[in-house]
Amino acid sequence: MANPAALWYFESVNLYKILCPHKVKTMGDKHEFKNYKRDQFIYFPEESADYIYMIAKGRVKIGHYLDDGKEVIKGILTYGEIFGELALAGEEKRGDFAQAMEETIICPLRIDDLKSLMWEDKELSFRLLKLVGLRLMRMERRMELLVFKDARTRIVEFLRDAASWKGKKVGFETMIPTKLTHKDIAALTGTSRQTVTTILNELKDQNLINFDRKKILIRDLDKLK
Repeated sequence: MANPAALWYFESVNLYKILCPHKVKTMGDKHEFKNYKRDQFIYFPEESADYIYMIAKGRVKIGHYLDDGKEVIKGILTYGEIFGELALAGEEKRGDFAQAMEETIICPLRIDDLKSLMWEDKELSFRLLKLVGLRLMRMERRMELLVFKDARTRIVEFLRDAASWKGKKVGFETMIPTKLTHKDIAALTGTSRQTVTTILNELKDQNLINFDRKKILIRDLDKLK
């Protein structure tokens, strides 16, 4: 059976290529890309959920704030990935925020227009509903890790999931192209930057991984536990 995380990633890329209004004849003339500077918000909690968004360039983080003001990061997305899709599941007001992490170009698609496309194309409708389901499954798994697993397990499972989402196999090794910093990984795994640095260096010393600012290399995915 295919890995749900991998399905989510490839479905996102494929759907971006299909759904970007520039590629839809009836929408291309009136559609505009939106440009965001680093740290600029795309939407805030409690805003109306009127659009689904596709990333044409850059990176976006999705998160929310706790009552004490602490930021909780749910995801960091990049080219080809889609966000704001919970509007398809009945979300009327945003529960999260979306913020550009660098110079970012977004392709917005109004939910009403998307629903019209789904009505006309049942295959598209099925794929979008599957996408929403896979995203929810991924979030449930992440919450389980945060509640029941220690820091090392969370970071190792993050690496394994990242390998499934975006990894490229080279023999027994898996290369994950990524711009994620140790701070980003800490936010996604509910740990500290110092803990991430310590555990990644331990895994490197054990010759299980290697990494630099542009990629993470997993020597043998079966041995990374």
